[in-house]
Amino acid sequence: MSTADLSPTPTVARPRFAFIDLARGIALLAMFVFHFTYDLAYFELIDVDTPLEPGWHWFARSIAASFLTLVGVSLVLATRYGVNRQVHLNRHAYLKRLAMVAGAAALVTVGTWFAMPDSFIFFGILHQVALASVVALPFLWLPTLAVALAALIVFAVPNLAAHPVLDQSWLLWLGLAREVPASADFVPLFPWFGWVLTGIVLARLALPRLAQSRLASWRPRALPARVVVWGGRNSLLVYLLHQPLFIGALVLATQFAIARPSDERPFMQSCERSCMQEAHDAGACRAHCGCTVDAIKREDLWRKVLENALSPEERSRVSTLAKACFR
Repeated sequence: MSTADLSPTPTVARPRFAFIDLARGIALLAMFVFHFTYDLAYFELIDVDTPLEPGWHWFARSIAASFLTLVGVSLVLATRYGVNRQVHLNRHAYLKRLAMVAGAAALVTVGTWFAMPDSFIFFGILHQVALASVVALPFLWLPTLAVALAALIVFAVPNLAAHPVLDQSWLLWLGLAREVPASADFVPLFPWFGWVLTGIVLARLALPRLAQSRLASWRPRALPARVVVWGGRNSLLVYLLHQPLFIGALVLATQFAIARPSDERPFMQSCERSCMQEAHDAGACRAHCGCTVDAIKREDLWRKVLENALSPEERSRVSTLAKACFR
């Protein structure tokens, strides 16, 4: 097993390339944009359907592809070459990183199971990274051309494989089912593992040349660049923390928000239209309806109005509030 030795070797470690951490940090920034927009839409603060709108859909896919490509690059960077040009991988560092990613993936599954049981994350980006880190190991010892061909096959498989047996729930992680399962983040083995293999190919082709360039010795000096590079170097920690922070901030913001225009607009339009049909002035109707909305919110009935879930007594109360505003 000499060509697949995972034990530490007495070779000189390759330097850490800051520009790789920078690339990973930029991918994190893009992910922040997508997730924060998703959260704003979830809290109904903006009218954007991020999972379905084509632009946001492809933006999310490009972010996932960039992360997985960097996984392949990192696997190449983690390998070392001994004096006989055989590939070695530091087993301790590799297993430690794998355990961290797998544990984080399990944490995401458990957390989303309780937070969103109808669309919990059973195989998202972290699950893909953990599995790909294992499945990709044999490819580190294959010729670059063979890895490139394997990547093309992985990308093509979902379009070629279609069979009812692949629709079984326990096989959904493969990504070969005929229907995409409901999940807030679904990054199955096929075709996404193809991006990890692509990263291996790109790293083998580009890194030997880049290692001799000025880019290899680049280090961030400006504070923004240092922050981005730090985030890229600690991407797992940043990934786990960013969504709880975003959601917590939005929960606090909505608690102190006085008005939510996206919620008010349909009600205001209907109210003003009804008021003006009774030959009232448009300005007066606007003021009357605005007063009614404020009064309903003070009575903590606004959510029920939006959901059309008012009881007869509450409907009577809303009518009384509207009449009081009109007077």
